[in-house]
Amino acid sequence: MLLTRIKGPRDLDRLSQEELDQLAAEIRSFLVDAVSKTGGHLGPNLGVVELTIALHRVFESPKDKILFDTGHQAYVHKLLTGRQDFGNLRFKGGLSGYPSRAESDHDVIENSHASTVLGWADGLAKANEVLGREDHHVAAVIGDGALTGGMAWEALNNIAAAKDRPLVIVVNDNERSYGPTIGGLANHLATLRTTDGYERFLARGKEILERTPVVGKPLFETLHGAKKGLKDFIAPQGMFEDLGLKYIGPIDGHDIEALESALQRAKRFSGPVIVHCLTQKGRGYTPALEHEADRFHAVGVIHPDTGLPVSTDAASWTSVFADEMVKLGKERKDIVGITAAMLQPVGLKKFADAFPDRIYDVGIAEQHGATSAAGLATGGAHPVFAVYATFLNRAFDQVLMDVALHKCGVTFVLDRAGITGTDGASHNGMWDMSILQVVPGLRLAAPRDAEQLRAQLREAVEVKDAPTVVRFSKGVVGPAVPAVGKIGGMDVLRAPGAEVTRPDVLLVSVGALAPMCLEIADLLDKQGISTTVVDPRWVKPVDEALAPLADRHRVVVTVEDNGRTGGVGAAVSQALRDAGVDVPLRDFGIPQRFLDHALRKEIMAEIGLTAPDIARQVTGLVAKLDGRYESEPAAAVD
Repeated sequence: MLLTRIKGPRDLDRLSQEELDQLAAEIRSFLVDAVSKTGGHLGPNLGVVELTIALHRVFESPKDKILFDTGHQAYVHKLLTGRQDFGNLRFKGGLSGYPSRAESDHDVIENSHASTVLGWADGLAKANEVLGREDHHVAAVIGDGALTGGMAWEALNNIAAAKDRPLVIVVNDNERSYGPTIGGLANHLATLRTTDGYERFLARGKEILERTPVVGKPLFETLHGAKKGLKDFIAPQGMFEDLGLKYIGPIDGHDIEALESALQRAKRFSGPVIVHCLTQKGRGYTPALEHEADRFHAVGVIHPDTGLPVSTDAASWTSVFADEMVKLGKERKDIVGITAAMLQPVGLKKFADAFPDRIYDVGIAEQHGATSAAGLATGGAHPVFAVYATFLNRAFDQVLMDVALHKCGVTFVLDRAGITGTDGASHNGMWDMSILQVVPGLRLAAPRDAEQLRAQLREAVEVKDAPTVVRFSKGVVGPAVPAVGKIGGMDVLRAPGAEVTRPDVLLVSVGALAPMCLEIADLLDKQGISTTVVDPRWVKPVDEALAPLADRHRVVVTVEDNGRTGGVGAAVSQALRDAGVDVPLRDFGIPQRFLDHALRKEIMAEIGLTAPDIARQVTGLVAKLDGRYESEPAAAVD
């Protein structure tokens, strides 16, 4: 196999055109076989095989910087830079599903949030200029989906202003992010795609000129790089050149020879250049090409021949939300859905199918989505903006100043909240309950099970004068956790016997960690420690009944799937201080560090967020209050 002989990018230089085509086929076969065993981003990588090969033949990584926006299409890049052990892809100890500086000097950007690559490229090109590195180049790969993000256009505004600063921007145009790309930019790129007169003209010219000895190929390259006048006559690509950016394309993104020719010309140019490449997401794998929703953007473990899942999961948090949104849509005509280019992943596809006139895909533009939601609410609708928890970070200013300040009734539904695991550091939704604590008037719900998700979503959309947030975990929803009583707005999940006049521990359980908190209470009970377990349901604002309840206990413990700094535990602590309740409090959650990719349960064990770990520390705290082994304090969580 040719692939096994590729230990680094320069090994590509020795291959003939025929061998490069063979290598591309081997890479596609490898990807289908490897990713079907572990899950991962399959469709995007199948679409960039030839493009990645061409990039590494033209540019000299790591001296030259090859950057990937979002990074979910970097598997081919990993293979060509010496990383061919995909056995534990995205699992503990294995390769990351995104570029990783810890893995290779060839990786630059780890952040898998979209639309950032052009800002990075602008900065790196400026650094080359400042430090006089004329032999260094920067090539940034950005998809047409990521180009819908405002950050991309902010960067283009700066890039275009520096007409003599070299920078190559490769637009990987496959008409999709997760699903089909939408909006004005998508329409413009579609025009470029479908205006095929230019490419037909060049194809015919290439056929004739390549038969011309000696001067044929140089003449063709000159023609293909012709000035704006000729190309404007045939294809309306003027938008990019009107920005001051040299434009080359459209190029067949699966023709290595054409790609190399275009990239070489872009590399030689003394200013910013856009190379527009047309690729096919899922190329070479029939099940992906036939999957209209997202062309196998991300898959679990599948059968490599059929593309079908090996096992069927039980109901997920996302599916529960999806079904309830359809029910709400039937009951209320004012409810509309908003997504940031992730209709299927966040569970709004069913709503879109049922109410196509009440769904808005804003593209990869969370900031615009939040402000647009404020406008919708002001106009009388009730928008439900569904987004991954980690991506709401990008729209914090809009939540604060556009939605909350204006007292707009907007519901934000945060999928993948808490530790998500295998997608790595940038996908863990561990900041939302901290950053949202500072938003005046905002109300935040953390459902513990499917029944509560349905109920709290309904409660959220009833609020007309403030933003509401409903957050839930990734994956399968757990069993129902019934309440045994109610105190204020809080559900009591476990109460000590009536004979206990002052229980030892008040355990505040946040969201999906309720089963674990009940397990903690069982372990404490075996140590003779009485425990009350409550679920606040709405964790912001802190329920007024919590402080008096805490005052009737010896210790308060909070457990949350969120960063400890500024999270629910911190809010509860402040509420107790404000109420003059002087009871020891321990907050358990996620330490404030970026967590390596691994299974959720492995990460939970690593950071001590498990029932035995927490029960052990709470037992030590109660023992200390009792005056036992005072010289041996309980260990800190982090």
